Amino acid sequence: MTSPATVIAHLQGGVLELTLNRPEKLNSFNADMHHALRAGLDRAAQDSAVRAVLLTGSGRAFSAGQDLGDRDPRKGGPKPDLGQTIGDFYAPLIRTIRALDKPVIAAVNGVAAGAGANIALACDIVLAAQSARFIQAFAKLGLVPDAGGSWALTRLLGEARAKALALTAEPLSAQQAADWGLIWKALPDEALMDEARALAQRMAEGPTFGFGLTKQAIHAASVNSLDDQLELEQDFQRRAGFSEDYAEGVTAFLEKRQPRFQGK
Repeated sequence: MTSPATVIAHLQGGVLELTLNRPEKLNSFNADMHHALRAGLDRAAQDSAVRAVLLTGSGRAFSAGQDLGDRDPRKGGPKPDLGQTIGDFYAPLIRTIRALDKPVIAAVNGVAAGAGANIALACDIVLAAQSARFIQAFAKLGLVPDAGGSWALTRLLGEARAKALALTAEPLSAQQAADWGLIWKALPDEALMDEARALAQRMAEGPTFGFGLTKQAIHAASVNSLDDQLELEQDFQRRAGFSEDYAEGVTAFLEKRQPRFQGK
């Protein structure tokens, strides 16, 4: 019998929906799921038919992070090199999400723990069901936040809240995450996927060339001086102004019609 896909990919209307699909393991990551998710994101980067990405989970979790089943110290053998796991899987995954020149939306449908939480936070826009929880579970295992968690938490929340979440591993509700600015919105459970899909569709129909530049500009702002950022904005705006999307946007505005953007 063929094993079910660890990531379900579905492309419709320019939106590539990627669903983490190990529900019996709370969508925890093993090597197969890592490879499948990277393949989906690589497809998004290379396929012009993909205009936006929606990432979610099947079952009652978004992702519980790394699958620890094959790392049981009671089995004996050499200790696992967790640094290699990060270098081979998590770090490239976060870089891929951040570098993708198309919007990536996370619909957090349930618990997001450990690396699962931080993969969600690497996405451009994060929506979460009211029942969802974000847990920096590393402290319970004697580990350090990975998958960009120490970076994202500090920049989004500040040092005090980042340390408290990382050191206590206390669950953060979706509503509190939204109130703190860690995510975009907390939504009623039954409304999550409808709103996430509608948002992804809106992004896919938008000026994705400019969206890609906007992502890069906001990423650069955390390290740039004001003068450097002003120069970057000048360069990016020049590039955006030469795009077909800009010409279409202005033309549609003057003709009082909906624009038909091509992402060029």
